Order: sequence, then C-alpha cells, then structure tokens
Amino acid sequence: MSTPRFYISAERWSLKPLVLEESEAHHCIDVLRLGARSRVVVFNGRGSEITAEITAIEKGIVHLKELISARSEPLRCAITLAQAIPKGKNMDLIIQKATELGVTRIVPLLSDRTVVQLEEGELQKRRGKWMQVAIEAAKQSGQDWLPEIAGPITPKQFFAEFDRYEIPLVASLQNDARSFKKVLANFRDQHGRRPSSALILVGPEGDFTPAETSRAISAGCIPVSLGPTVLRTETAAIYSLSVLAYELQDKEG
Repeated sequence: MSTPRFYISAERWSLKPLVLEESEAHHCIDVLRLGARSRVVVFNGRGSEITAEITAIEKGIVHLKELISARSEPLRCAITLAQAIPKGKNMDLIIQKATELGVTRIVPLLSDRTVVQLEEGELQKRRGKWMQVAIEAAKQSGQDWLPEIAGPITPKQFFAEFDRYEIPLVASLQNDARSFKKVLANFRDQHGRRPSSALILVGPEGDFTPAETSRAISAGCIPVSLGPTVLRTETAAIYSLSVLAYELQDKEG
C-alpha cells in the first residue's frame, strides 16, 4: 500500500514543524483515520517532498516530524494548455489529466462559442475549485509540481499578453492543419533539439471561431490536426497533452 500523500502550500512549507490543517487534516484524521506514528508524504507543489511521521493530533491539526526530504526537477518542457471552458464538469476532468501529465500552466478561455457564462465572483470560486482538483490529482499521481491555473480570460485578452513559446500550437479542424509528428519533427530539424516550452490551444465544442483561429495564427500558433475524427473538447485536450508529454518530456533525445 502506498504512503498517503498530502499537500502543504509553498507559503506554509517553510514553517517548522510541518503541520496539516483544514481539508488536509480532515482527510488525514477523518477519512484515512491515521494516527500518531503513521508515516505520510507531504509536498508543496513546487518540487519539494518530505516523508514524515505523525507525532500528534490535536484540535484538528496534524503535527509532523520530518524524516526524509527529496527534490524533483521540473519536467524538461514547460507545457501550457489554453483551454476553452467546456460545460458541466469536463473542465475538472481536463485539469485532473493535465496535472497528471505534468502541464506547467493552464489558462481557461472564455471563447465566443463557450457555453458557460460566469460572473466575476463565480469565476474566482470556480478557479479555487479547479486548484483543488489539481491538488487531488497531484496527490494521487505522485506529482510534486502543481500547474499554475490562471484566471479565465478571453482569447483576445490571452493574445494581448501573449507569452513567447518556442512551439505554439492550436488544435484545428482546418484542412491545412498539420500533424503533431510533422510539426515537432520540423522544429527538431530546424533547431537540432526539442523545444523547452510549448503551448496548445484547444477550443470549445464547435471549435474556435474563424476570427479566434486567425488571431491565434497571427500570433504565431501553428494549426495542428488531431486526426480524422472530430473529438470532444475534453478528449482533444487529453489527446494533445498526451502526445506532447510523450514527445517532449522524456530525458533522452
């Protein structure tokens, strides 16, 4: 049986001795029913991990003693997912899988065809929920790095503040869209290496509007095809991230 994992924010990581509080303490005490002398693993979402022993539980706080510390480096390619927010709980699924696949940053997009309409207060509430989804995914998958989850913005706002990515891509249904394989091979032929940063934009059901796609291409994004069938937006995101993780994240090559 694997050692239970818990999250302690980077802001609280430097406070010694380490403690579990609030939802993490509840999970430890009331769900897993761990007690003194139980071993746990805690991580801070920034690459640090500690194997610890529970020394005491009092007033809903779990006190820990550090036993072994470890550090994991970020994955070799920083991948950003800019994802049009789908309806229902599909964004939760996308964030869960993106975290498991080691995505560095997730930008929720309010595209013209996005069905979800959220007020400012609801946006912040949803963002907090998404962060909790990422934490749970990292706990279960053994990831020590959490993705940054940006506040929802429109594609126009995203491209107004467009970061420079070595290989920016947009999932496209256009006839001239190229395959991932060809685009990545072309980059390697030109540069003699794999990219250290990548972006993939995934639209809503029905894809981005022509104007949004045009804006992405004008910003330098390369249209990529996801195969001969039309995928649901959550499938498109997971497919794209799986390909990029496979092609860009291994240490060889």
